[in-house]
Amino acid sequence: MDEMEEELKCPVCGSFYREPIILPCSHNICLACARNILVQTPDAESPQSSRASGSGVSDYDYLDLDKMSLYSEADSGYGSYGGFVSAPTTPCQKSPNGVRVFPPTVPQPQPQQQQHLLPHPGSLTPIPRNSCITCPQCHRSLILDDRGLRGFPKNRVLEGVVDRYQQSKAAALKCQLCEKSPKEATVMCEQCDVFYCDPCRLRCHPPRGPLAKHRLVPPAQGRISRRASPRKISTCTEHELENLSMYCVQCKMPVCYQCLEEGKHGTHEVKALGAMWKLHKGQLSQALNGLSDRATEAKEFLVQLRNMVQHIQENGVEFEACLVAQCDALIDALNRRKAQLLAQVNKEHEHKLKVVRDQISHCTVKLRQTTGLMEYCLEVIKENDPSGFLQISDALIRRVHMTESQWGKGTLTPRMTSDFDLTLDSGPLLQTIHQLDFVQMKVPAAPMLQLEECCTQNNSATLSWKQPPLSTIAVDGYILELDDGNGGPFREVYVGTETICTVDGLHFNSTYKSRVKAFNASGVGQYSKTLIMQTSEIAWFTFDPVSAHPDIIFSNDNLTVTCNSYDDRVVMGNTAFSRGVHYWEMTVDRYDNHPDPAFGIARSDVLKDVMLGKDDKAWAMYVDNNRSWFMHNNSHTNRTDGGITKGATIGVLLDFSRGILIFLVNDEQQGPVAFEGLEGAYYPAISLNRNVQVTLHTGLPIPDFYTPGEADPTGSVC
Repeated sequence: MDEMEEELKCPVCGSFYREPIILPCSHNICLACARNILVQTPDAESPQSSRASGSGVSDYDYLDLDKMSLYSEADSGYGSYGGFVSAPTTPCQKSPNGVRVFPPTVPQPQPQQQQHLLPHPGSLTPIPRNSCITCPQCHRSLILDDRGLRGFPKNRVLEGVVDRYQQSKAAALKCQLCEKSPKEATVMCEQCDVFYCDPCRLRCHPPRGPLAKHRLVPPAQGRISRRASPRKISTCTEHELENLSMYCVQCKMPVCYQCLEEGKHGTHEVKALGAMWKLHKGQLSQALNGLSDRATEAKEFLVQLRNMVQHIQENGVEFEACLVAQCDALIDALNRRKAQLLAQVNKEHEHKLKVVRDQISHCTVKLRQTTGLMEYCLEVIKENDPSGFLQISDALIRRVHMTESQWGKGTLTPRMTSDFDLTLDSGPLLQTIHQLDFVQMKVPAAPMLQLEECCTQNNSATLSWKQPPLSTIAVDGYILELDDGNGGPFREVYVGTETICTVDGLHFNSTYKSRVKAFNASGVGQYSKTLIMQTSEIAWFTFDPVSAHPDIIFSNDNLTVTCNSYDDRVVMGNTAFSRGVHYWEMTVDRYDNHPDPAFGIARSDVLKDVMLGKDDKAWAMYVDNNRSWFMHNNSHTNRTDGGITKGATIGVLLDFSRGILIFLVNDEQQGPVAFEGLEGAYYPAISLNRNVQVTLHTGLPIPDFYTPGEADPTGSVC
C-alpha cells in the first residue's frame, strides 16, 4: 500500500488528488491545480494573427497541433477539448514531487484583440477564452474550448481509491471477536468478512477444513475492499442530465444515448458499457499478471543486488587486507635487503679503517726509526775524532740510503681511498614500484556451451562454447573433456585456444557426456554444464584414400575401388570400430580371370602391399569363383565351397558384444564363425588387384538371422 501512495498524489501540488480530472494524454491532475497552471494563448482560430502577434509559436508547432487534434478526434475521444500544441517557452518550475510545471504566466494580448472570458464552474473568476493547459508530466499542451475545464472528465475511480486509502491510514482496525478490550486486528478473511487478532484467528478461524481455503489479507487491504463505496453513476460531460450507458469503440470513451442520437458518435460502433467494463477489467487483470511476473523478477533481482552489495563489501575488506599484507611483505623484503646492504657498507667501512690504521701504525714505526737514525747521525757529525768518524761513516751512509729508499717505494701513498666505491642501483626497483599495479588473479568463469552450434554427425561430435557475456577475466585456453560413451570417466580430448572443436572416431550408437573449462595463468576454472550427445545408431563410412596403397583407384565418392596392379593391394575404411554390432556389404562390379580378393577387418598399421590376412594385423576371408578360406597371420583355415562372380554380394558382420567376425556371400553365412576373441579397434578392409572392382554399402541393418549378444560393459575405447 505504501508503494501505491505515489500513484495517488498530484504531480503539481504533491498532495493527494482532490477532484482529479483526466487530461487527453491520460494523466491526471487536481481540478484546482489545473486552474492554477492555465496559460492564456492568442486566438487559436486565427493562426495567421497568432503568428503575427509574435507569440513564439512556430510553423512546426501548428503542424503538431493539427496532427494531435486529428488524432484526438479520431481515436482518443478528446477531440472536443481542442488540439495539442508545443509547450510554452516560459521558464518551468518543479512541483513538490519533482515534476516540472509551467507557471501560469499570461502573455499580453494584442491591443486589437478582444478578451473573451468563460465562467468556470465553482469559481467566481472567469477563464479567458483560448486558454492553454500543459500536462505537468508529459508537457503536452491543450487549448481549451468553450467548456473550459468542464470538458475534461472527472476520474471518479481515482477519487474513490484516494478516499479509501486515506481512510485505511486513519486508524488501526480492531478485532471483531474480542469480547473485552478488542485487540488490534492482524488479518481479515475475505470470505468471512471479519477482522481477527492473532488469538481469535487461531481460536475461531483455524487453517484446516473448509476454512483452509479462505483468503486472509492484511487489515488495511481488507478495509479498502470492505469500504468500497457503491459505484456512482457517471453523467455525460456534454449532456449533464444523461447517464453514461454505452461505450464508443472508435473514440474509446463512454457515451450516453443522446450522444448517439445527436452527437458525433452516431455513426461509430458502440457496445454495452457493462460488457466493455468487464472486458477491460479482464484485459487489465491479464496485463497485471505479466507485470506481476516482472515485479517478482525485479524483487529477486533486488535481492541479488543486495547480496552483491554485501559480497562486494566483504570482498573489498578481504581484498584490502590482502593488499595491505602484500605491501607489508614488500616493505619487509625491502627492510631485509636494507639490512643486508647496510651490513655490506659496514663491512667495507671496517675494512677501510683497518687498512688505514695498519698503514698509520706502520708509518709511525718507520718514522720513529728514521727520526732516531737522523738524530744519531747528527750527533756523529758533531764528533771531532776523524779516525773514529771514518770507522762508522760508511756504515751510516749505507743505512741512510737504505732508509731513504724504503720511504720511496710507495710508503707515502695511501693504501685505501676514503671514498666508498659502492652505488646503490635503485632505478629498476623504483621503476618496478611505479609499475606496480593490479593484474588478473582470478581463474576464468565456466564457459557456456552454445547448444545451437553443437551437433553430432555419424560418429563425430562438434562442440562450440563461449565465455559468459559479462566476464572480463582473461582466458589463455580451454580444455574439452568427453567420457568413454559408456558412463566411464572423463578424459581430455582437446586443449587449445579455439572455441569450437570436432571430435572424430567416436563409437556408433553411444551416448557421450561432454564438458569444457577455461584456464589462465591463475589456474583452471569451473566446468561448464554437461552436454549429452548421441552418435549415429548405424555406421556410415567410405574407403579411405589417405591410408590406402597408391595403386588403389577410387571413384563414386570413395565408395567404389579397383587397382591398377596385378598384385594384391589393401584399402581400409575411414572409420574404426571398437564397440557395438556393425554390418556392411560389398558388391562385385567386375570379376575377371578368377582372382581371389580378400574381405575383412584390419588394424591401422596393416601391410598394404600383400593380401589381406598375410600378417597378424588383419582378419579376412579370401574367395575365388569356387571356394573361400579364412586367413590371419598367413594361416589358412575353414575352406568352404561356394565362390563369387560378377554381381555377388559379400557381407561382413562384426559383433563386439561377442568378439566375433562372420562373413556372408549373397545373404548366406559363409562357413562357421570366422574369428573369435576380437578386442580393440578395427577398420573395415579389403585387398584386390586390377581384375576386381567392388562397391561399398554401409548403414545397413543387422541381418534377420543374427541375434546380437549382450553388450560388453568394459569395451575399450578407440
